Amino acid sequence: MRAMVYRGPYRVRVEEKDRPRIEHPGDAIIKVTLAAICGSDLHLYHGMMPDTRVGHTFGHEFIGVVDEVGPDVRNLAVGDRVMVPFNIYCGSCFFCARGLYSNCHNVNANATAVGGIYGYSHTCGGYDGGQAEYVRVPFADVGPAPIPDWMSDEDALMCTDALATGYFGAQLGAIREGDTVVVFGAGPVGLYAAQSAWLMGAGRVLVVDHLDYRLEKARTFARAETINFAEHRDVVVHLKRITGFLGADVAIDAVGAEADGNLLMHVTSAKLKLQGGSPVALNWAIDGVRKGGTVSVMGAYGPLFSAVKFGDALNKGLTLRMNQCPVKRQWPRLFEHIRNGHLRPSELITHRFPLEHIAEGYHTFSAKLDGIIKPVVVPAA
Repeated sequence: MRAMVYRGPYRVRVEEKDRPRIEHPGDAIIKVTLAAICGSDLHLYHGMMPDTRVGHTFGHEFIGVVDEVGPDVRNLAVGDRVMVPFNIYCGSCFFCARGLYSNCHNVNANATAVGGIYGYSHTCGGYDGGQAEYVRVPFADVGPAPIPDWMSDEDALMCTDALATGYFGAQLGAIREGDTVVVFGAGPVGLYAAQSAWLMGAGRVLVVDHLDYRLEKARTFARAETINFAEHRDVVVHLKRITGFLGADVAIDAVGAEADGNLLMHVTSAKLKLQGGSPVALNWAIDGVRKGGTVSVMGAYGPLFSAVKFGDALNKGLTLRMNQCPVKRQWPRLFEHIRNGHLRPSELITHRFPLEHIAEGYHTFSAKLDGIIKPVVVPAA
């Protein structure tokens, strides 16, 4: 089959790889119809995540058609049109029994924290991802689900990570009616989080970024107020000024490991790899939220040390909530919101790349060219 492969930082290409096979009776092989490039894929692309090996295929957002199933699979049949959450999980361990699918204890021998994730380095289990013609899906009776007949392919694709994660980030914020919510990062997850905040009762939503075209999308797609941090000497002081000098009730970090805004932090993390990620957005969230407020973290960080202002969080009495999104837990609510027209996730898709042009897709997304917000990969194109 044809698949995207990693050849080192900033180097990806399409190569011939062996078609995946059934390795366990509970496996399924999915023929990928659509995949996406996620902002967190760029952390891999830039060499930020440890143990990203040459030859690895990225892609944790994908949908497709069931091509083959193992003998123990009961809930899927060949020909089913399915959506696959980015979490790989067993469904029966201590953590899965509590809905913590992203922390499954049985799918990742390389870590005691995160479970398995498709196409996200050997730190997350070493599973090849969906930026390919075919992908192996373990525990096929647990993770994948048939796409509802009324749902479009592109809406279903966004539910496999970006929309679910944005919604989860707003959920972690424990938003109360009338709350002021500030979202750091106007990428797809941040925009979905801002839109979701309204559904949970927010009275005011602000989005912080430094790219004008993404801030414009925040105004039109998420109906949010916007702050360009590049236009302010101290974005936290500005945020305090426009919130009665108290701060926001809820702050959501939707940026993660490669946040701009502080040269020293960016160099020591993104360039020198001395931190598990640039904590600029997270520190702004801690400083910009009011005393007793809540900070929600969905931006991806590596397992190394990061210079986070934990003392400030302690002394302000903040609640910090974070995790990788347990995607399938969000689907029932998301399906209702999409069916009722409250969410239109595919509106964020701006670019569609054939699999053969995936290197161009990564470069365009990484360099923020051509007004790109969310790129989709089409294996059959």
